[in-house]
Amino acid sequence: MSVQRQRADRVNQVKGNPRVFTYVVLILCCVYFLLPVWWLVVASTKTNGGLFNGAHGSMWFDSTFALWDNLRQLGTYQDGIYWRWILNSFMYALVGGLASTVVSVMAGYGFAKYRFRGKRLYFNIVLGALMIPATALVIPTFLLMSRVNMTDTYWAVLLPLLLNPFGVYLMRVYCSESLPDEMIEAARVDGAGEFRTFLTVSLPIMTPAITTVLLLSVVGAWNNFFLPSVVLTNPNLFPITVGLSQWQVRSSAGSASEQIWNLLTSGAFVSVIPMLLAFIFLQRYWVGGLTAGSVKA
Repeated sequence: MSVQRQRADRVNQVKGNPRVFTYVVLILCCVYFLLPVWWLVVASTKTNGGLFNGAHGSMWFDSTFALWDNLRQLGTYQDGIYWRWILNSFMYALVGGLASTVVSVMAGYGFAKYRFRGKRLYFNIVLGALMIPATALVIPTFLLMSRVNMTDTYWAVLLPLLLNPFGVYLMRVYCSESLPDEMIEAARVDGAGEFRTFLTVSLPIMTPAITTVLLLSVVGAWNNFFLPSVVLTNPNLFPITVGLSQWQVRSSAGSASEQIWNLLTSGAFVSVIPMLLAFIFLQRYWVGGLTAGSVKA
C-alpha cells in the first residue's frame, strides 16, 4: 500500500510541476531533431560497405574510420565537381541572400515610414504573395526565363531570389514597432538627408531584424533545390543540393551503376557546416535586439 502511495505521490508531483513536463517535451524535441544530424555525422565516416553492413549498426561508428578517404574522393570524383557545386552554392547564397536582404530592408522601411499613393494596396499584394507556395512559381519562372534566354545561367537562379515577401513583411513590422518616428524627424530637423538618416539612424536599430532576414534568405538560397533543378541543365552551374541529388539518382539506378553512397553522406555532412557556422557567428546579432519595441513606454 505504501509503495502504491509513493508512486501516486510521484505522479502527482510530476503533474503538479509544469517544469517537469516542459523539460520532458524539450528533451524529446532535441532528440527528434538531433538524431538525424547524429546519423549524418556517423554515416559520413563510413565506407560503402560500412553504410549497409557496419559492425556496430547504422547509428554508431564502424570499425573503419573513412571520413578523410571520403573527403579525398570528393576532391577527385568527376574532376572535383563537388567543390564546384559548393562554390556555386556559396555564390547563390551570398549574392542572392544579400541582394534579397537589401530589397527587403528598403521595401519594409519604405512601407513603414513613408506615405505614398497605393501604399495599402501594394502591401496587401505583398501579404498575398506570402500565401503562394514558392514551388507553384517555379514553372512560370522557367517560362519567363526561357522567354528572355536566361535559362541555364546564374541569373536564372539569382533573380528570383531577390523577391522575399516574408522579409518585406518582417522588416515592415519591425520598423513600425521598434523604430520611433521621432528619431527620424529629429535627424531631418538636424539637416540629415533621407539616405543619411536611413544609414546612420535607422539601420543600426534595424540590425536584429536585418540579421534575421539575412539568415533566412541565405539558408533559403543555400537549400534551394526545385528552381535550380528546373532552370539549370549544365552540371557546372548546379548548387550542392541539385548536385547531390544527381549522385543519388546515379547510385539508385541499379546494381550495374556506380555506388557512391559514401560520397553522398560525406558530401551532405560537409554541406551543412557553412550554415551551422553562419548561425553560430550571427546569433548574437540575431538575438541581441529582437525584443526591442516589445514593451511600450
